[in-house]
Amino acid sequence: MSSRLVKSARAQRVTLICALLAALLSGCGLVSSSGTFHSASLPGGAQPLDGAKLVVTSKSFTEGVLLGKITATYLAAAGASVTDLTGAPGSASSRQAQLNGDADILWEYTGTGWVNYHNETETIADPHELWQRVHDVEKSDHDLEWLPPSNFNDTYAFAASTPTAERLKVKTLTDVAALPVADRTFCVDDEFFSRSDGFIPMLQKYGIPYNDANGVPSGNVTRMDAGVVYPATAKSSPCNFGMVYTTDGRVKNLNLAVLEDDKKFFLPYSGTAVVRGAIIERYPALRELLGTISERLTDQLMQELNGRVDIDGEDPSDVAYDWLKSEKLIE
Repeated sequence: MSSRLVKSARAQRVTLICALLAALLSGCGLVSSSGTFHSASLPGGAQPLDGAKLVVTSKSFTEGVLLGKITATYLAAAGASVTDLTGAPGSASSRQAQLNGDADILWEYTGTGWVNYHNETETIADPHELWQRVHDVEKSDHDLEWLPPSNFNDTYAFAASTPTAERLKVKTLTDVAALPVADRTFCVDDEFFSRSDGFIPMLQKYGIPYNDANGVPSGNVTRMDAGVVYPATAKSSPCNFGMVYTTDGRVKNLNLAVLEDDKKFFLPYSGTAVVRGAIIERYPALRELLGTISERLTDQLMQELNGRVDIDGEDPSDVAYDWLKSEKLIE
């Protein structure tokens, strides 16, 4: 899914860095464009990865960088010598680096693996089933090990301001479909509006077809830049409901109420640590260490961590270190 790979306003690096990184990738390898991580140690000084050499990469949007920084910090604390290549622009740099063997560990999304990397069109609503399907094909085709997914799902959703959700008594998209036509007003970006798995098919799924007087008339839909959707939704003007990403920091910051996709239209995008097969065989302790991180990650936590970077302006390395320390995973 392109939005998952680029994240609209959060994903772009300056042109010079992109060009340099692309050149390095095609030539002598990937380099970090986002700095370093903090030194730390595991409680009690344990070093299950003593002697290991690992390369951690990530995509350039905030959540990807944060996950990369958390991973690099934690694995280095466990004794590994870690090369930090977080912040690769777009999806091609980090993905290709891992396929080429230039990077060892990358956080991915199950929906991205299914739709973008393997061109599948079947919607699998169950997160575990989707993970298993992606796990199997990635292991078979690329010898990449998709470890068990985390507890956060960074997918599409619709949200309303909390007062509007309470006033209209809506908690699910089915509740939205039951509202009077005049209350079914939406803000979406152009990319989501035109996707084959986006806005118009979603309306059809919920029985309120687009451009239909009894469904969602075209005048009820405002198309705008993705970054503008959040404040417009918070103000309930010009729409009651806006398309959001479920782990975006603005959801919490603007006190938006995310509506349940109760008919399971949207594909799960569970965050998953992906490791090259040769590396996980060489360093089996990675399973437990990355699992320790993964099991703690939730939608609410990622909203908070993303918000500290995107809204409060904190450095991802600092946020990663602080979180690991707060969880008593490092000292």
